[in-house]
Amino acid sequence: MEVIFMGTGTSQGVPMIACDCAVCQSQDPYNQRTRASIHVVMDGLHVQVDAAPEFRLQCLRENIRTLDVFILTHGHADHIAGMDDLRRFCDLKGGVALPVYSTEEGMARVLAVFPYTIAERPIAKGYPAFKLIDMPTRLEFPEGTIESTLLPHGGINTLGLIFTERCSAKKFVYYTDNKRLPAEAVALAKGADAVVLDGLRPETHPTHMSIPEAIVAARQIGAPQTWLTHLTHYSDHGPADSELPSAINLAYDGLRLNL
Repeated sequence: MEVIFMGTGTSQGVPMIACDCAVCQSQDPYNQRTRASIHVVMDGLHVQVDAAPEFRLQCLRENIRTLDVFILTHGHADHIAGMDDLRRFCDLKGGVALPVYSTEEGMARVLAVFPYTIAERPIAKGYPAFKLIDMPTRLEFPEGTIESTLLPHGGINTLGLIFTERCSAKKFVYYTDNKRLPAEAVALAKGADAVVLDGLRPETHPTHMSIPEAIVAARQIGAPQTWLTHLTHYSDHGPADSELPSAINLAYDGLRLNL
């Protein structure tokens, strides 16, 4: 299984607009954070999770050329704004609709923002077409399974995702944009080879886990490696990463895991 971190930043990105703080002015490439999303390859099955405003640029940077399934964790702008650029993958699939899995809230947001995409086929070559599907608790593919669980994120729930590749039995967990992990989410993450958690900033936040809260959650799960994502400009990668406990690290744009 390969996991590509397309972006690891918060809704404002880093550097932020009109900010002169040390992190936003940093030359460290690990502090250059586009909005959070990942691309997972399970034995040749390409799954894109979320489409940030920079999705097109992320695909070019990471040389993403194939996409079979798209999962939208929730309908907030920093996760949905790049979906129009999925049109290229509809072309590459021969002009058929791309399966888009999400929650009821996520599907409603796609319908509201991209009504022209809801069709079995694109209205013309070069246009996107989405087939909206309510994300089940378990998706089965020949290449592996994707389980889902709901995570509280302010007034909505986001999708927490658990990937298990059939050929290798490797397990990867992606929990972004949530305030806490329900007991079911912790149980589903047990035994994972790598876990990604929302770790917004050092200070508490009403709808995201802080870095200290993410550390507690990581210890509950007990994975051999945990990565924190959805990071703000309050975390200077080098110093902040060095202060984390063993086996917990800050993720960064372009990070690739081979599990």
